[in-house]
Amino acid sequence: MPACRDKAKALGYVLVYELCLIKEEKPRVFATWATPAHRANDNHQSFYTWKWLQARSGDGRLPNVDSTFFNSSVAQSPPSIDYNEIMSSDNGVAKWTSLILKHGFAYIPSTPSTPEATESLLKRISFIRDTHYGAFWDFTSDLSHADTAYTSLRLSAHTDTTYFTDPCRLQLFHLLSHTNGNGGSSLLVDGFRVASVLYQEYPEAYRILSEVRIPAHASGNESMSIRPVHSFPVLHHDPETGNLMQIRWNNDDRAAVSGTQMGRMDDWYEAARRWVEILRREEAEYWEQLKPGTPLSMLISFQTGYQQLGGKYVDKH
Repeated sequence: MPACRDKAKALGYVLVYELCLIKEEKPRVFATWATPAHRANDNHQSFYTWKWLQARSGDGRLPNVDSTFFNSSVAQSPPSIDYNEIMSSDNGVAKWTSLILKHGFAYIPSTPSTPEATESLLKRISFIRDTHYGAFWDFTSDLSHADTAYTSLRLSAHTDTTYFTDPCRLQLFHLLSHTNGNGGSSLLVDGFRVASVLYQEYPEAYRILSEVRIPAHASGNESMSIRPVHSFPVLHHDPETGNLMQIRWNNDDRAAVSGTQMGRMDDWYEAARRWVEILRREEAEYWEQLKPGTPLSMLISFQTGYQQLGGKYVDKH
């Protein structure tokens, strides 16, 4: 139907409410369009094969990825791809993003230990999301932001930006230097694996964490308060498929509960205890010491001495 379609932009010109008749004549379907006043002599008709319609019958979502859970045993062979492979070809980028989608994380060895190289690396995937921390951060434990990530305090397993309506999806950290100290190991936990174990062992706790909406906020810095447009449950499911699609767990960013959720908080705290118990099991925790030249799209958990980090957020498309 070239008369009503812009091939370059893959957009249709005809308005769906102008459709007046659909007729099947195997193996095709014919659509006859009403004649609007501005196209008095159009008499437009379109036809489609069933094969063509079936190939385009999705809702625009990306196909499911054959993802896999990980636990502490992933330390024996963690997913990785060389920096030069990513920077030299789009196939390298495809391999990198496939590793992240399948395993939840990936290392990138041979990366130059500079903020500039780290920023260029992530831009191979997409634009960098600008937040109240800035687009690209080069920071250490100096409390330049009122956030526990800017201290030497140990961080428990958590997800970032729960205070955004649309949390950032991909985070990359690069340990640019680490001198005059020890520690600083990073903790990775597969939240979807933990959710699966919770569902099997404590189905009622899973239900509670899927239903009770918990407020979140970022209010530590002066003259700044960020909250999502509404509260979300810890386990957020796709409203169409029912599949678990997002985990929002950050004890440090929880806000005060009020309203209709108050009556369910005793149940929520009990469910949260079940969740944390599984989250902290030895087999769930994968610890790794980051080192300069090998970025990771995960979080720094504990640090002493001096560490300089480069980090940034990216949206998932």
